Amino acid sequence: MTSFASLAVDHRLGDHSKLSKLAKLIDWDRFNKYLSKIHKSDINPANGGRESYDKISMLKLILLGQWNSMSDPELEYAIRIRLDFISFCGFDINGDIPDHSTICRFRNKLIEKGLLERLLGEVNDQLVGLGLKVEKTNLAILDATIIESNSRPKNKILEEEIPEDRKEDESNINHFKEIKSSDPDATWLKKGSKSHFGYKSFATTDEEGFIDKTMTVPANESEINKLEDMIIDADKFSGDKGYDSKGNREALRNKRIKTRIMYRKPKNKPMTIWQKRFNKAVSKKRFRVEQTFGTLKRKFKFTKASYFTTKKVQAQFTMKAICLNLLKAVNKVTLIPPPGLQTG
Repeated sequence: MTSFASLAVDHRLGDHSKLSKLAKLIDWDRFNKYLSKIHKSDINPANGGRESYDKISMLKLILLGQWNSMSDPELEYAIRIRLDFISFCGFDINGDIPDHSTICRFRNKLIEKGLLERLLGEVNDQLVGLGLKVEKTNLAILDATIIESNSRPKNKILEEEIPEDRKEDESNINHFKEIKSSDPDATWLKKGSKSHFGYKSFATTDEEGFIDKTMTVPANESEINKLEDMIIDADKFSGDKGYDSKGNREALRNKRIKTRIMYRKPKNKPMTIWQKRFNKAVSKKRFRVEQTFGTLKRKFKFTKASYFTTKKVQAQFTMKAICLNLLKAVNKVTLIPPPGLQTG
């Protein structure tokens, strides 16, 4: 039951903050059908009857952490002191607050049960229903960006120390051990004159920049064979030269989607005038996905992963995508003038 103190917090914050608007814009109860797969014992192990937290409140808390790029301990502290966080999540200001280990367990369960892509789909379905996002876009745009690993690369060979009792018998044998990075999936990629250690994250957006699909792979994996998994329902589909292949063009044609993939220069011969004009026309439309990655890196600080392994970096990317789509939606609502103030 909500306390009088919590009601006073809601009244003080009013309806003007983005979180207040977001709380009312989205039908959060619709997420229960996905979160039902997470049981009380999954996030609250045997602990002497500790309170089970509301799953919608926990989901909102997880998204706040990604929105504000907070670690779990930072998020635990914020939910204790920030009135807007408490109000948005629906926690009782006088009640128990989840600690950082509970937050971590809940997020890991979302990842383990493969729920995040479904949650992104649910958010997008609701935004379509609200008229804030198109159901079938005229132009879908695919691109990828580099996400640095949260681990420093340590791949190197070190000479192993030989114990004193083995030195006499093995004095002529060299013993070595390989020291690897803490992030087992991160790889090196050289792009231009710079080398990157981490991952490559793909996003397919609509023509307004809303993210429909995400994918993350180690940085050294080729882009050319990733397009088919990133296709969405659209009239046209755009990709840069990295996706130029006969197979990709055929995959789009099979789905009756017009191809807007830029052409690579053929070997040992120049590009045709038509190909150059086509590339120039396509490149003018690709700024939306570039803006999307710019917002992810600037606003949501997603230049570097917070976790290790492809699976967890992909999960973080999907959570950031949910946050970005929610931000775009609430900004759209903010820009719509209230009834009576519209000008003819």
